[in-house]
Amino acid sequence: MPLRRGGPSEEAAGAIVMLCYAVPKLIASPANCRSAAASVFDRVGCSMSIPRTLFAEEHFQFAESLDRFIALEVAPHYERYEEQGFIDRELWLKAGAAGFLCSSMPEEYGGAGADKRYSVVLFEQPARNAVQNLIGLLLHSEIVAPYLLHYGSEALKRQYLPAMARGEMIGAIAMTEPAAGSDLQGIRATAVRDGGHYVLNGSKTFITNGSLCDLVIVVAKTDPGKGAKGISLLVVDTTMPGFTKGKRLKKIGMKAQDTGELFFDDVRVPVGNLLGDENQGFAYLMQELPWERLQIAISAVAQAEAAIGWASRYCRERKAFGQEIMNFQNTRFTLAEAMTEVQIARVFVDRCIELHIKGELDATAASMAKYWCTELQSKVLDACLQLHGGYGYMWEYPIARAWADARVARIYGGSNEIMKELIARQLP
Repeated sequence: MPLRRGGPSEEAAGAIVMLCYAVPKLIASPANCRSAAASVFDRVGCSMSIPRTLFAEEHFQFAESLDRFIALEVAPHYERYEEQGFIDRELWLKAGAAGFLCSSMPEEYGGAGADKRYSVVLFEQPARNAVQNLIGLLLHSEIVAPYLLHYGSEALKRQYLPAMARGEMIGAIAMTEPAAGSDLQGIRATAVRDGGHYVLNGSKTFITNGSLCDLVIVVAKTDPGKGAKGISLLVVDTTMPGFTKGKRLKKIGMKAQDTGELFFDDVRVPVGNLLGDENQGFAYLMQELPWERLQIAISAVAQAEAAIGWASRYCRERKAFGQEIMNFQNTRFTLAEAMTEVQIARVFVDRCIELHIKGELDATAASMAKYWCTELQSKVLDACLQLHGGYGYMWEYPIARAWADARVARIYGGSNEIMKELIARQLP
């Protein structure tokens, strides 16, 4: 497989496209690039008018490999995952072995050294394949692991990142508290220095991977009197005395995604588990949040594209009043409007991805992407569900699951109201 300059090495590329999930090689000539993109990224039946230029051949191959993995290892068990409220640890291990965890981490820490476009594929394909609840694996790889990579000591990186890449340890990040959500400055968890340790007390809620996690990045106040300037990030191993997990939370959507409560009662965390400098945690969060918010936008647009494809196929198969539903002007106009708006979102998000790869994506653009794309996601999914009629309300249909899963996107990662506040700060 020809590799791009700056991309993964041949050994790493082999790791991220396992032989057992391999598919025939796609031809990357200019003439066939669009057809390759259509076969992978537009398979849902929602072919956009403006070709994407973000990906190269190896990204198409990676997407095919991921599709194969989802079909063989995820889809057959997905209903059970939803019923039990979490994804089996066995799948984490298989995903790690296949190279789908921490693929953007450096090879020296167990990753593949892949560029961020591989990460984009990992966010898009689950949405297209109606298995959006794999988001916990993505948070583990693209939010938790980067904090360790960017701010952790060499010892912490060596201790946790390789195990995370293999799926042997599951990561979480604990920001939200019962009385503090989007307002991170309002957190009450404290970490008081005591010799060579911090004594951590407090509770967290709505934590992705909360019940299964083996390590948690905890946002806590090391100097409560300084507000945002007194926040620090600590790596907490779940084997530490005083750490307990609460109940697994039941949600209206994302039913297969493990979400739980965490409690800290005089947990003694070694000073060496501090990420970066003391009292600089809020600044680190602000540096990482644009990528997190862009991830939400990426998934939102992919899911909206998928919904248009599902609705289009359904409307061609379903008949009413002696004809296909697609023959009604209202149906065609509804889908035409959705396709147009999603195409606009796709172009904007792809540009944001390009800026992120260059290190030029700012907080305002990321907030715009998160806010606008998740609002559009809900709008499109609702319209597509309506076109399904009563069947759209049945859980067995992908549109029903997607509709329920999408609602939280306007809340997590910072509510859309907070996004508007951040955007408004840049008004002239």
